[in-house]
Amino acid sequence: MTFIKTPILLATGAVLALSACVNPNAYPDNPNARTQNGAIIGGMAGALLGAQSDEDRLAKAVVGGAIGAALGGAIGQTLDQQAAELRAINPSFSVTNMGDYLVVNMPQDVLFAVDSASLRPDLVADLGSVAQNLISYPNSRIEVIGHTDDTGSAAYNADLSQRRASSVAQVLMARGVPGSRLTAYGRGEDMPIASNATPQGQALNRRVEIIIRPIR
Repeated sequence: MTFIKTPILLATGAVLALSACVNPNAYPDNPNARTQNGAIIGGMAGALLGAQSDEDRLAKAVVGGAIGAALGGAIGQTLDQQAAELRAINPSFSVTNMGDYLVVNMPQDVLFAVDSASLRPDLVADLGSVAQNLISYPNSRIEVIGHTDDTGSAAYNADLSQRRASSVAQVLMARGVPGSRLTAYGRGEDMPIASNATPQGQALNRRVEIIIRPIR
């Protein structure tokens, strides 16, 4: 039992030591922080898997860590590049790299008229550019999620958020994104990101998010 545990502890300790060296919050201007974190996470997973093999556990832990780090780093680098391209499409769209997935936040007040699920014609072209970006990075699953503020009934908001998410998803599919990659749903007023007590907070809560999750 001691022989089995020791390589795992060694591999885990080595990767944790590396992770302590790369903190994206410590260097907010480092464009490669997410890529480095992806490599560390991948390295940890690979090392632990390698350490649990039946034979040559320590050697396999090292090899597994190297493979995992390479895969994790590649995913992180791809997310960094995709996020930069998405940010260039429309300054009102915010793109957040969460480390292992992206969140594209599009204010509903930009996309839709009040109480409407019909997209503004001038924004359809921007969504077409988003669709081309998604096509260029095919190894991902995509969630389109509608959100509202708490004005009106919860049932009405749930329905409106669903219709708005569906409108965005339909444009993405019409521009070539496979429907098999897409899921669209509404969360209504259930997931605010700001206080609904102010008009400014309500405006932030009215949004459509596109979540991009790489397929590993």
